[in-house]
Amino acid sequence: MLDRTHLRENPDEVRDALDDRGADVDLDEFLELDERWRELKARGDDLRHDRNQITEQIGKLVAEGKDEEREEAIQRSRELKAEIEDVEEEAVELQAELRERMLEIPQLPHESVPLGVDERHNVEDRRWGFDDAHELPEEITPHYELGEELDIIDEERAAKTTGAGFYFLKGEGAQLEHALIQFMMDIHREQGYVDLFPPVPVKSTSMRGTGQLPKFADDAYRVGGSNEEEYADDDLWLCPTAEVPVTNMYRNEILLQDDLPLKHQAYTPNFRREAGEHGTETRGIVRVHQFNKVELVNFVEPDESYDRLENLLAEAEDVLKRLGLPYRILELCTGDLTFASAKTYDIEVWAPGDDMDDGPDEGGRWLEVSSASNFEAFQARRAGLRYRPERHESADYLHTLNASGLAIPRVMVAILEYYQNEDGTVTIPEPLRPYMGGKAVIEGHEKVGESALGAGERE
Repeated sequence: MLDRTHLRENPDEVRDALDDRGADVDLDEFLELDERWRELKARGDDLRHDRNQITEQIGKLVAEGKDEEREEAIQRSRELKAEIEDVEEEAVELQAELRERMLEIPQLPHESVPLGVDERHNVEDRRWGFDDAHELPEEITPHYELGEELDIIDEERAAKTTGAGFYFLKGEGAQLEHALIQFMMDIHREQGYVDLFPPVPVKSTSMRGTGQLPKFADDAYRVGGSNEEEYADDDLWLCPTAEVPVTNMYRNEILLQDDLPLKHQAYTPNFRREAGEHGTETRGIVRVHQFNKVELVNFVEPDESYDRLENLLAEAEDVLKRLGLPYRILELCTGDLTFASAKTYDIEVWAPGDDMDDGPDEGGRWLEVSSASNFEAFQARRAGLRYRPERHESADYLHTLNASGLAIPRVMVAILEYYQNEDGTVTIPEPLRPYMGGKAVIEGHEKVGESALGAGERE
């Protein structure tokens, strides 16, 4: 969340920044509530001061034997006590309301973020891999058709066992998934990341800590209850991203300067209700309910966070460079930033199988495989993540950053489409071959059951 003092002291600056984001926040109403809360706090302090003085006066009146004046003072003390309780009760209620409203105010964009309303105004920073791209087949089969032909992706049977938006990976498809996970994690170990294998269910407090709640409750899978019910701290949610458990691992702790920068990587399955945008992406594994991802989470000192963001971006890019997959870097505009982010770069890999309106000149389309973001102290305030610059100094909020390293299904899509051959097989990128037992080509296999027969061959 934001710093309440900053909101109070810089309302015009905050209002302009929220307008740049397109955020619907009634800042004036919030500041009026905050002003009322401060008045109550001041009133409470004054009343306690008055009561303390009367308490001292009562003692003197007892010593002087002034019983009538003492009774009047005692009565006044009781009245002040009741008034203090009323003021404090209202202040506590107002404080709770202010905190809930703070949870709904998004992060303010960094001054370097380009202005814009939505993804149309994102700025392309650079491209990589197109100058020496290898020759593609004359016609490229989309991954969902190729996966079915090779029998390595099975959406139909997954819909039967679980529902739409899920899929089975089979044989070389499953091998490729495991290979990508291990390949990515090995790269990030080289980059100084410490492995974590976090729990998949997370508490509501953890979801609030990273900004998934309350804003994105409808996108998450709740364990044992519908999203419409009021959630409590002991409710559990299926992990939407490893960012949630890893960031909250140090919740309400104070780290030392010597601990920073702290770099963790974590592989998890991720669960999200989104499946298709306005009815699109009904086929394939681009937008699904469950997917695997390797997440990179960084904890740093505030004055180092923007240098770390550039390095974090390079660390995620390294995966695509080693795989030889063309990609581009986008700098998100103010209107396309995520709720908690102050600045974000998107990495989009090129998948040549489907021509889309927003694809490059070479055809195909862009698939987002990572968002590298600096949240500054936004998550740290929500989760109580602090560090002590020196052992004798007071603690301050640290900065958090994260990036996917990378979202695996979309990388698989790019491999199946970019490295496919004229005969319908797929060449495995050389760096992945040791992770697939030395296999160099995905050739697929015979399908199982009557579904493998042609229509004329079935009974």
